[in-house]
Amino acid sequence: MRAVVAFAPGGTTDTFARLMAQKLTEQFGKQVYVENIAGATGNIGTGQVAKAPPDGYTILFAFSSHVVNPTLFARLPYDPINDFKPVTLAVASTTVITVNPAVPAKTIEELVELIKANPGKYSFSSAGAGTQAHLAGEQFRLSLGLDLVHVPFGGGGPAVAAVVAGHTPISFSSPQAAMQHVKEGTVRALAVTSKTRSQIFPDVPTMTEAGHPEIEGDSWVGILVPAGTPAEIVATLHRESAKILAQPDVKERLATLGYDVVASTPEEFAIRIKTEIDMWAKVIRAANIKAE
Repeated sequence: MRAVVAFAPGGTTDTFARLMAQKLTEQFGKQVYVENIAGATGNIGTGQVAKAPPDGYTILFAFSSHVVNPTLFARLPYDPINDFKPVTLAVASTTVITVNPAVPAKTIEELVELIKANPGKYSFSSAGAGTQAHLAGEQFRLSLGLDLVHVPFGGGGPAVAAVVAGHTPISFSSPQAAMQHVKEGTVRALAVTSKTRSQIFPDVPTMTEAGHPEIEGDSWVGILVPAGTPAEIVATLHRESAKILAQPDVKERLATLGYDVVASTPEEFAIRIKTEIDMWAKVIRAANIKAE
């Protein structure tokens, strides 16, 4: 069985896919190997899976760019909904909002008041244009009507480092990029954008808890198969994936990657894909975000 990752080796999606492939190999008693087909922010590998035979021998570990790319790119080599059958939304990772300790805001509400009182003065860093962190920042800016400037960096690490150094006062970043700095006190975490609190930051409130339920979103990895894959194959893949995701050692490993286990049903994943394509399209168009 071929497990496609539409990104280069070494990222969190790839690491997760390799963990799952190893466990699926043990479950099925036959080799499941990871194939990295990188390019065009995941579009090339995703397009190849869309055209693969729907026989259960090709699966896609889809990143949340799957729901962003339909708006970021004028044309895709696949239909993000009709060319695939969802198996499970496996894991999700929040976006954490951090500030430099010199920023006087101790809560999101205080930060919002500070930005409104100083239009044009504050900026936020992200891992780059069109990333989940950038989208979360724009959702925050647009929803609250803030005069806030985006400063893109080439990855989550540099984006948080810029806040530590005081170059940008605010960062929207992945838990992996921020967790060590939060522990050391070189940045202060104010909120996370997921529906529930993060395992990594259990004491940090969600945006909903902070009074802004309209600001919500996370990055995720799910399993998709080509459209036309028989229902019994989808059911088997879902069942075996759920067993793996329930294993304590797997949960522990995923926590180090900043992921919380979701293990949704195929139906729940299908709804989420459709909902998020619409949700992020509004943000991307309003913020005039372009693919890089």
